[in-house]
Amino acid sequence: MNNAHELIVGGQRSGKSRRAEKLALGWPGRVVVIATALAADDEMRERIAHHRASRPAGFETVEAPLVLSAALQQVDDANTLVVVDCLTLWLVNWLMPMSGAPDAAGWQAERTALLDLLPRLKSPVVFVSNEVGWGVSPLGREVRDYIDELGRLNQDVARLCGRLTLMVAGQAWTRPVEDSNHA
Repeated sequence: MNNAHELIVGGQRSGKSRRAEKLALGWPGRVVVIATALAADDEMRERIAHHRASRPAGFETVEAPLVLSAALQQVDDANTLVVVDCLTLWLVNWLMPMSGAPDAAGWQAERTALLDLLPRLKSPVVFVSNEVGWGVSPLGREVRDYIDELGRLNQDVARLCGRLTLMVAGQAWTRPVEDSNHA
């Protein structure tokens, strides 16, 4: 576990990205945002444009819709804070791509690479991810599988972080991560 890493989870429009940016503004060194979104339609292009426009000046951006571990390795430096925004869309790109078939084997390899890399990074990393498992269980198997996989990913990333923040209505609830078994 790297006590400098943090996972920020919450619902859509709960203030997760804004919280990550606020933390990054307090960082004395370089800040790199690793963006995982793909602009596959007009609505997503608008969301990406909003995030870019609201991002503080001086933050560098690296786009890594699939190979997150390689992007983290490229920017890794003790003086660099990395914000990964977000794990939710990163998983969508692997398991529910807009074009083509899901790459389950590629996803498992990249997931393993990320989890193996996190304890070795010199850079502190702030991860942003959605907490999607609190609603009604969807009817479609693919969506249920996605929700289950995101829940497992969030648990595994949280286990490797020192802090977990839950965003609710723009308010942050932060606590140290306990070393415990996960489901």
